[in-house]
Amino acid sequence: MTDPITGAILSGVSAVVDYLAAHTMTCLVPAFFIAGAIAAFVKKEAILKYFSPDARKSVSYGIASISGIVLAVCSCTILPMFAGILKKGSGIGPAIAFLYSGPAINILAIIYTASVLGWDLGFARAAFAITMSIAIGLIMAALFSSYDQELRASSRGFVATGESEAVRPRWVVPLFFVFLVLILVIGASSLLDFSLRLSIVYFLTLGVALLLIYYFERDEVTEWGYEIWDLTKKIFPILVAGTFLVGIIAYFLPPETFRPFFGDNSVTACLLGSVVGTILYMPTLLEVPIIGGTFGYTQGVMAGGPALALLLSGPAVSLPSLLVLYRIMGARKTVVFAVLVIAFSTVAGLVYGNFFPALGIPGCGTNG
Repeated sequence: MTDPITGAILSGVSAVVDYLAAHTMTCLVPAFFIAGAIAAFVKKEAILKYFSPDARKSVSYGIASISGIVLAVCSCTILPMFAGILKKGSGIGPAIAFLYSGPAINILAIIYTASVLGWDLGFARAAFAITMSIAIGLIMAALFSSYDQELRASSRGFVATGESEAVRPRWVVPLFFVFLVLILVIGASSLLDFSLRLSIVYFLTLGVALLLIYYFERDEVTEWGYEIWDLTKKIFPILVAGTFLVGIIAYFLPPETFRPFFGDNSVTACLLGSVVGTILYMPTLLEVPIIGGTFGYTQGVMAGGPALALLLSGPAVSLPSLLVLYRIMGARKTVVFAVLVIAFSTVAGLVYGNFFPALGIPGCGTNG
């Protein structure tokens, strides 16, 4: 018989091998390349300058709600950026929408969620995160309207700065991203034969290489490489270590342990998922193996409602981040923000777990 320590280690190793074998080449590697390209070729200033309290709400909240896709940041990165835009004169509503959406719809996290936990849950995570960021931002702006009034009085609002025109044709960068996304989608697809997928990915990669050679400066390509490496060294070791730890936890606490708490789409289960996500600190992407393995979503133990609730609350807030937010914007705003995240995440979980299956959407409310 295997002793507990050996068994736990083997369980951790098995979890790492399973996740890496199933998702590294077809999912994580292309996702890192896309996220690195976004960081290198999409300028943050082009987004952040629209956060003034006097900017059109459709523009400021629209940009803030999708900023996570463009900026590809995690929860630890968003806090100093949030503090920075507040200091520069952002309205409280767009800043809060940016604070929530940044890590919630991180491009790496959405792709990884869809690949591991199912495309229905990945899509729901992105859609609800965008909607929730706007709603939470608008509520915060209404509750703390005095902040924006003081901001206008002090004339600290954002001042738009001109962006220099790129010397390359405008179609180059969009086509570059299209090629990268197609490499990800086709490489991860199970609908096509492997040899056909490999051939298509080869020609798409060749297209990326040609664009880089003829339309990008060497410094830009180098910066892209640095961004990919920076994301990889920050996230990948933590993901491997975290997945190993998840495997060890699963050995001592099998997923069935959590069925009484997360096994249905009740209000209690979704609320508990939101609260657990709010308290736990989960580095970027680690929420996926925790939900899939520890809580048993991929085994059908955890229901879709609490899984989505945890996905929506976990990346956006945690106990350490709330302590930092307390120092940035005070106790009242921090408490209200945390309560809104928990409430909206719970409602989103209830809607996804109970109403989406009734509409005949495959996988919704179940284990995908």
